[in-house]
Amino acid sequence: MRLDKFLKVSRVIKRRTVANEACDSSLVLANGRPAKASYDVKVGDVLEITFGNRTTRLRVLSTAEHVGKAEASELYEILS
Repeated sequence: MRLDKFLKVSRVIKRRTVANEACDSSLVLANGRPAKASYDVKVGDVLEITFGNRTTRLRVLSTAEHVGKAEASELYEILS
């Protein structure tokens, strides 16, 4: 699954266009490297997302295409 789509489906970022812009601005790292929106997210990847002066690290647990709002947080675990 594409990185921008994963961020939207998991509701880490509310809109896919915003996720795409964050990737283009190198605000999203995948396994320690800047990732483009087209990066193929795999189970076990560690994503680091910077919002302003706050950074969130999370590990991908699942890459389901369609999930409800209640199950969205089950796609990842927050590391820090």
